[in-house]
Amino acid sequence: MVDWLRAPAVRQGRAIMAGLLDPIDQTEAYLEAARKHPYGRRIYARITEARARSESVAAHDRAKGETRHGILDGVAISWKDNIDSGGTRTEAGSRLLEGRVPRKDAIVLSRAAREGLVCLGKTHMTELAFSGLGLNPNTATPPNALDPALAPGGSSSGAAVSVALGLAAAAIGSDTGGSLRVPAAWNGLVGFKPSHDSVPEKGVVPLCRKFDVVGPIAHCVEDCAELLAVIAGGKAADLHDATARGLRLMVLDGLPLDEAEPAPLAAFQSALERLARAGASLTHVTTDWLDQAMALSPQLFAPEAYGIWRAQIEDAPELMWQPILDRFRGGAEVSGPEYVAAWEQLVRIRRKWIKEVASSYDAVLLPTVPILPPDAARLLAEEDYFVRANLLTLRNTRIANLLGLPAVTLPTGHRGCGIMLMGHAGRDRHLLRVAAGAEAALGVN
Repeated sequence: MVDWLRAPAVRQGRAIMAGLLDPIDQTEAYLEAARKHPYGRRIYARITEARARSESVAAHDRAKGETRHGILDGVAISWKDNIDSGGTRTEAGSRLLEGRVPRKDAIVLSRAAREGLVCLGKTHMTELAFSGLGLNPNTATPPNALDPALAPGGSSSGAAVSVALGLAAAAIGSDTGGSLRVPAAWNGLVGFKPSHDSVPEKGVVPLCRKFDVVGPIAHCVEDCAELLAVIAGGKAADLHDATARGLRLMVLDGLPLDEAEPAPLAAFQSALERLARAGASLTHVTTDWLDQAMALSPQLFAPEAYGIWRAQIEDAPELMWQPILDRFRGGAEVSGPEYVAAWEQLVRIRRKWIKEVASSYDAVLLPTVPILPPDAARLLAEEDYFVRANLLTLRNTRIANLLGLPAVTLPTGHRGCGIMLMGHAGRDRHLLRVAAGAEAALGVN
């Protein structure tokens, strides 16, 4: 018997089309599951019951009249709490924004509504999206779906957990340095970070506009492809007959493997072996300038984030959790000339990547996160442990953000361990097709 609450979004959409699943019944089932789940209030910041019911009734009517907008019409999903929803509080996990109610939906949510998707509610997140661990003692910390004692990953923490625990068919979150891919990997899901500027950002509470991008977390690559088509506009990637055979894949050695724990390393090696057996060509490469790009991170992320939020933060710093406040204030230590020089150097590195690396491969492989989800209580209790764990958690995912690349994490079949594929800037649909081939080879979904 199918557990429809944990079924992929596209499978639900096809069942609606075939008359096997009613959008009203399915939406009610998700609403009830979220209300009754022991961790429901730690996952959803707000459940939008009235909106969900209204949208599900409209989807039901379209299904009966055979006028559905697309494959996801009537499918119910969750939304990260930094994505504006008209008339519903959107607070980005921060007491600084308590009571903030936008007048209208963000463009991405408006597009989803026009395509018939049902909005279940807003999910908890890291404060202002500035941590990869997913902890937020000021609002709520969602449990890791694999073990409630572990960190869920962030900043799209509630987004991932809502999908993993069967409280939404899929989720929309955001990614600045890994905020989609980390929680997806730590909760056994697929997370897709689109190319920067490929998805409209209007109506999304910013962290670093030069890196922020909205994207999906879901059960499979096909779900991500269809959701990306909805929020970005245009056609979904053609995944028909996608295969790993003949793919040219670069394995990025060196930095992404440094200080990695045994379990993520073993999961990565196992995934590489399955890809090779499926006919992919793997080439191991170490670059001598990747460290240069990573060293620019402190000069790029925090200064922009603090520049955007400085007034609100310094008006009421006591409202923030100290580790997040410290991360923001670190941006004040970088001068304007240092910030500009860092961007100039990063642009040169991106050009070198395109010239020397990107053109030769379909995708670049590395472990999504080099460590397993850490113990949440210890992270809250030990400041040094929190800082080190956060840096390691975001290290590998941040490479794609710095290089301006789309990236996707796939489950490896090992608990809490993902494999990441980085593609070519602006070629998101190609990466999704490559990822679909890799997903089939890995045999997890």
